[in-house]
This record gives sequence, C-alpha cells and structure tokens, in this order.
Amino acid sequence: MRPTDYAAGAVPVDGYGPGFFRAGGQVIHGAVLVDGASAQAWGGLDDLGTLAALAGRIDVLFLGMGAAIARPPADLVAALEGLGIMVEAMASPTAARTYNVTLSEGRRVACALLPL
Repeated sequence: MRPTDYAAGAVPVDGYGPGFFRAGGQVIHGAVLVDGASAQAWGGLDDLGTLAALAGRIDVLFLGMGAAIARPPADLVAALEGLGIMVEAMASPTAARTYNVTLSEGRRVACALLPL
C-alpha cells in the first residue's frame, strides 16, 4: 500500500468517530462539510444554503446520512440537482471514504456528513 496523494491544499477527511469528524487538521463535532479546500461545521439537512453555495465549484456531493444509509429529503436533492450538483447519499463512513478517493483523483467533489 502507498499513501494517497492529494493536490496541494486539498482537504481530505482524516478520521471520524461517535459525534465528530477530523478534517483539515481540526476536529469538528456534529455535522461537517468538507469541500476539498476547507472543512467546516454544517447545519445538517435543513442547511441548504451552505450546500447551495458550492454550486459551480463542485460536481458531486457525497451526502453521509449517519451510521446507516437513508434516503435524503427529496426537496434537498432536487434543489441541489437544479444547481448542477449531483447528490450521492450513503452512510457517512462510506461517503467520507468515497470523497477521499475521488478527491485524490482531482475531481470537483465535496462531502456533507451527519455524525455517527
């Protein structure tokens, strides 16, 4: 195995545990949004504005629904897809790993993760 290579300044998800995520050299408690250049607390599924601000900067949002996969709110998905952001919902650990892999490929991605 070899370490994953990321572009200079790229911010991967470094780890997670019950109620927190580690990304960009910081620990964030609760939901988190990581967009390739930064990591920040996120207001959860009701915080459409923060996700909508990614329009034009990302192509795909990996939406981590917590410990298990769940269906995201249809209105959230429709609003983001209307802005040109494809949404892929999965469990948060899977979303974090998928985000890291596609980030290492240089793709325009972000992940919004609900805590475990």
